[in-house]
Amino acid sequence: MPAAPAHPHQALRKRLSGMNIYLIGMMGAGKSSVGRPLAEALGYHFIDADQVIETAAGRSIAAVFEADGEAGFRQLETQVLSSIASWHSLVVATGGGVVTRPGNWGQLRQGVVVWLDASEQLLLERLAADPTPRPLMQSADPAARLRELLQQRRPLYAEADLQVLQDGRSPQAVAEQLLAALPEVLKEPPQPPEAPADRSGLAH
Repeated sequence: MPAAPAHPHQALRKRLSGMNIYLIGMMGAGKSSVGRPLAEALGYHFIDADQVIETAAGRSIAAVFEADGEAGFRQLETQVLSSIASWHSLVVATGGGVVTRPGNWGQLRQGVVVWLDASEQLLLERLAADPTPRPLMQSADPAARLRELLQQRRPLYAEADLQVLQDGRSPQAVAEQLLAALPEVLKEPPQPPEAPADRSGLAH
């Protein structure tokens, strides 16, 4: 029987060594839609952190915000992130505000952090077309509210290991760009020191 074809991203998987990939960015940046084909290409599992939060809370994120406020939601988000960080070989779509708590970075930094950056216009278009309730976007002026959130979060998103600009391409195309860029940000494993040259034949 002919040998099974090698996994197209086998070398990248080996270098990742099971490290999780955390996708960060604003709501509407495409973290879930890009995360799924990325996970499939790597043979990883995909996790939407917001869905895990809803399962843990037993209610929707909108209901958590209504009952416990943003502070209560952020605390639950941190607990879920800590749990996720104990697993491996995951592509994780995080919530847009996960970067606002400094303590969360300790978990994110255990993996590779990728910022899916999208323009304000593209985000507004996607959010307008998405019926998902967005508690932080409940405003008479969604554009102004989005601009305010972007100003707060962009410096934090910029701490990512890798930034990928979303420009309306398909999620598959963005995932392929990510796969091509990841090797550049992965640290090479330390090389063992070279054995000293054999000097036994040298005169003393």
